[in-house]
Amino acid sequence: MDAPCPVTILLARFEDLIAAGLRSLIGDDENLRIVASDVAADALDAAIGAHDPRVAIVNLAALLTAGDIHRLHAAHPATQLLVIAKDPTPGECSRLLALGATACLGRDVQSRDVLNTIHLASRGLHVLPRGESPAAGQDVLTPREADVLGLLQDGRSNGEIAEALSVSVETVRTHARSVFRKLGVRNRRELSDLSRSR
Repeated sequence: MDAPCPVTILLARFEDLIAAGLRSLIGDDENLRIVASDVAADALDAAIGAHDPRVAIVNLAALLTAGDIHRLHAAHPATQLLVIAKDPTPGECSRLLALGATACLGRDVQSRDVLNTIHLASRGLHVLPRGESPAAGQDVLTPREADVLGLLQDGRSNGEIAEALSVSVETVRTHARSVFRKLGVRNRRELSDLSRSR
């Protein structure tokens, strides 16, 4: 019987200590293989496209906006995104999952939890930090809502979004209200503040 192929991993750029810990931890697991590491946030899209990893471990602090998670997920749906953030709340983790992340972990997570999460995420299972569950009312965005979110974060008007998606302006408003509700914001300004806070 052939041995299973190792799960391929792409590591985004992290601070030296975290990066070294992740490389060592993953390197010690014979079922995991790093195909790229120390990838800058602005090079993630190209690196994921070039290496086609099963799991990309992303540093939320290095991204420009949380919407970058949605863009990466939309561009590379076969790659599972494991996001590591500093002290994420259940609501923040739920938002990241709604944007397309497969898993969300805090930086203070134990090594066994990182490995378990990588293996679960590689199978497409959603994972939140130990002991946390999605915040009440936090739903996953529909694909069309995710499209609207991306265009909202690009600063497009409702008319421009309607034209880009070939829908009515009222349909855009409906999707935008749903996005705001699911992400726990009231308007575009709060959505922009949420994105910048990442």
